[in-house]
Amino acid sequence: MEAGSITFERRQTRQVMVGDVPVGGGAPVSVQSMTTTKTADVDGTLQQIYALAAAGCDIVRCTCNEQAAAEGLARIVPRSPVPIVADIHHQYRMALAALDAGVACLRLNPGNIRKPEHIKLVASECRDRGVPIRIGVNGGSLDPELYDKYGGKVTPEAMVESALMELAYFDEVGFDNVKISVKASNVPLMIEAYRQLAEATDAPLHLGVTEAGPGSAGLLKATAGIATLLAEGIGDTIRYSLTADPVEEAKAGRQLLEALGLRDRKNVDLIACPSCGRAEVDVIAVAEEAQRAFGDRQIPLQVAVMGCVVNGPGEARDADIGIAAGNKRGHLFVRGTNVAVVPEDEMVDTLVEWAEFIMEHGIERALERGDLTAAKDAAERDRNALLADQGDDVNHSEERIELIRRR
Repeated sequence: MEAGSITFERRQTRQVMVGDVPVGGGAPVSVQSMTTTKTADVDGTLQQIYALAAAGCDIVRCTCNEQAAAEGLARIVPRSPVPIVADIHHQYRMALAALDAGVACLRLNPGNIRKPEHIKLVASECRDRGVPIRIGVNGGSLDPELYDKYGGKVTPEAMVESALMELAYFDEVGFDNVKISVKASNVPLMIEAYRQLAEATDAPLHLGVTEAGPGSAGLLKATAGIATLLAEGIGDTIRYSLTADPVEEAKAGRQLLEALGLRDRKNVDLIACPSCGRAEVDVIAVAEEAQRAFGDRQIPLQVAVMGCVVNGPGEARDADIGIAAGNKRGHLFVRGTNVAVVPEDEMVDTLVEWAEFIMEHGIERALERGDLTAAKDAAERDRNALLADQGDDVNHSEERIELIRRR
């Protein structure tokens, strides 16, 4: 990828697909973050996921540490605008439950799930379902045997060996749909571990400085590690681990990739829901129409196209502007506040018109322009009508939850 006259020659890797996002194999470097909500809090978690997507996040990770979290994932996955990775720690059964919930990827820490039979069982399930695994080695939770082997301290060699041991278990069951991270909070240690890992495998690598910390110190620490490796051509997906709102992680990741010339800045950052069972319109078609309508306009706003008024304005409330379908109408919202109602066939034109207005006059003027009371009342009426007509579980999430509970 070129940055001005300078070209960063990227390391050649295999490619894995996290949902519809390619990682490795020459694909653009992707941005990841992790929700901080309880995964069982479905609405709160979805709001954060949409905020992350609006900030430039391509993949989002959610913890799956208990039954309630797995059940939450079953409800979150069909409504998420980006692929969801389940973060698994000590309980291999939670990995199986997350697969039942429909996640796009698992993250396993070799330092926490150590029994070979458990590791191979999860890998076999992922193999059969076509779901990738990230081997997430962490310097802070290294297998005690490896810790002792390398003199009672974390070394790059110890972290790489941990990853390769996990790969060996996967190989036994014919599973290679893998990406790897070897994170540490010590930047030089992290850099050297990734350099060694890049020599040892052609798997795509997930970069990060774990527990980087708060504020500018955390940003600098994470950037020092991630940017150094990206400039060397190492790294296929990245995550900033900051003591901050995860939206700040996504923004930092996106900005870093743009600064290095590894991702192009979009005039419009258009996000859209993935068209779940409640969608009132063809979301894909409307999103594509909106993308064409905005074209090359210099409008660097976050724009959301949502399939229904039941969840859309809340889930995408951090987008600058968005529109949600309901009862053959489009419900326009600015920063989560309903501002106007238009006929369904005018949704895209209205989006463009209001986006241009915001660029010229700002968010506050746009909010003043709308009839907020009438727009809110109309959205509430259409929302209630849809719920009455379709019920609460159009995505059949409860069926997945029953499957999880039977394990």
